[in-house]
Amino acid sequence: MSNFRTQQQSNRRKTFLLLGVMGSLTAFVIYAVALYLGYTSIGIIPIAVGISLISVWGSFYNSDKIVLTMTGAKVIDHDTAPQLFNLVHEITIASGLPMPKVAIVEDDAPNAFATGRDPEHAIIAFTTGILRVMDREQLQGVAAHELAHVANRDTLVSAVAATTAGAIALMSDFLLRISLFGGGRRDSNGGGNPFVLIAALVAAILAPIAAVLLKAAISRNRESLADATAVAFTRNPTGLRRALETLASDSTVVHQKSNAVAHLWIESPLDSKMTSKLFATHPAIEERIANLRALEQTGPLNETA
Repeated sequence: MSNFRTQQQSNRRKTFLLLGVMGSLTAFVIYAVALYLGYTSIGIIPIAVGISLISVWGSFYNSDKIVLTMTGAKVIDHDTAPQLFNLVHEITIASGLPMPKVAIVEDDAPNAFATGRDPEHAIIAFTTGILRVMDREQLQGVAAHELAHVANRDTLVSAVAATTAGAIALMSDFLLRISLFGGGRRDSNGGGNPFVLIAALVAAILAPIAAVLLKAAISRNRESLADATAVAFTRNPTGLRRALETLASDSTVVHQKSNAVAHLWIESPLDSKMTSKLFATHPAIEERIANLRALEQTGPLNETA
């Protein structure tokens, strides 16, 4: 396994790459909509870029609120679940991260996720199902995995990817709908050019697919890195490995399994053996378990692991 510190730095670079690519893709779709409506002036480009930047920044700044609303997670205090708070606090000490907020999702399916724009605004959420079926060692592994996402800035990647991909899908849907109902402008600026119209519609169809593929690819990479970083925090691959085995053997799925937040969970509620690897947001759970077993045999991760 390559040096996970190097992988962490690579993941941070991917964060900025994702912001740039998703922002550009958003601007591209906005421009396609404007093109279809007949607004072909070069002046529309700064407007499209401005709207895309506002979209990306808004999703970045409000990521924790957006995800909490979508998943139904409720932030709790220490008195509500002192054992859980103490467990998370232990991992934050080992990781050197600030103490995140802790939230609980009322759901029988065992799962967990992290969100927030940076370590100072991070939230880790656990379902009531995972708190019921896992022991302390397993929950330590889960908490370490989620804190690893915070350390690696994966929560930022997830929030921006989810909200921006959703915005692209909505705009593309809008363009397709107005094309079906003849809402495009037909003027001398080129709005009536059939080739322009076809190009705009092709963009509307392909852009959401590109956004989903990009989101899935980044998500798979960050999950593998988070597993490795979690072991670096706890020096105990067994806890996370046992947690993943419990998740693999449980067939229940969280109620909130929207495409917009599926990639946030430690086990995706949408991925299955039938899911194409191109669209899967997580590596196969059997693969993740095998990697952790290998770490158990070779010893905990160290700086040159």
